[in-house]
Amino acid sequence: MRTLRHARLRTVAGLVIVAILLFPLYWMINASLQPSGALLKPSPELFPANGTFDGYRRALSGQLGHLVTSLIVSLGTVVVSLAIAMPASYALAQLRIRGGTMFLFVTLIVQMIPGIVMANALYTVFSNLGLIDNYLGLILADSTATIPFAILLLRAFMISIPRELSEAARIDGAGYWRTFTSIIVPLSRNAMVTAGLFSFLFAWADFLFAITLTTGQSFAPVTVGIYRFLGNQSADWNGIMATATLASIPAAILLVIAQRYVVAGMTSGAVKD
Repeated sequence: MRTLRHARLRTVAGLVIVAILLFPLYWMINASLQPSGALLKPSPELFPANGTFDGYRRALSGQLGHLVTSLIVSLGTVVVSLAIAMPASYALAQLRIRGGTMFLFVTLIVQMIPGIVMANALYTVFSNLGLIDNYLGLILADSTATIPFAILLLRAFMISIPRELSEAARIDGAGYWRTFTSIIVPLSRNAMVTAGLFSFLFAWADFLFAITLTTGQSFAPVTVGIYRFLGNQSADWNGIMATATLASIPAAILLVIAQRYVVAGMTSGAVKD
């Protein structure tokens, strides 16, 4: 009886904590449906009884291009990150390469560099290369932050793959590249999805590189679009919240679809037989 009571208390406590954590998300959606100026009242409504989609209409008319820009940059960051991190992780985990330990140490050091330092340095380089206000510039900038993390994550998984599989493929005549594409990549699907998801979310939510490497003309990701929309429409809170809600939808959908791969990818490399 006591065990059942404790289980119910834990369930109630868990529900309360989840409700508290999700309340800002609910309030964002609620505010996006409120009429213009309703949130400026002394007692705003907890439920959108007189809901309107005017905020979403204004958000789509002004932020749709920024959403498309963020989507292109985020998907490009995923492609670049995995294209570099997968072979690098394979070499570090499965092959005995000289200087592998030093490379891992440098990778860890790179992750400790403050983003503002990286952004300022990249601005100077990209300005000379003509990569300001450019998809490629933002993709490369975001990849500087996502590639080291992806390498560490993928390497941790690939270490758990028995080397006997690679050695058997080598005995059968497969080269390193064939072994990588035919054996390592299929076995690393969960870890790849996890690394790709984190890369997408970082690029989608990035503000520092986005504000540094864009001039604010016609090219800007959604984070910069929301920032400037907030500055120009400080009284239009339902439009601001509608923009934030729209910006949250792709990430939320991706998390729901990929959650089982993420759980498997994060835990599969934690224990080695």
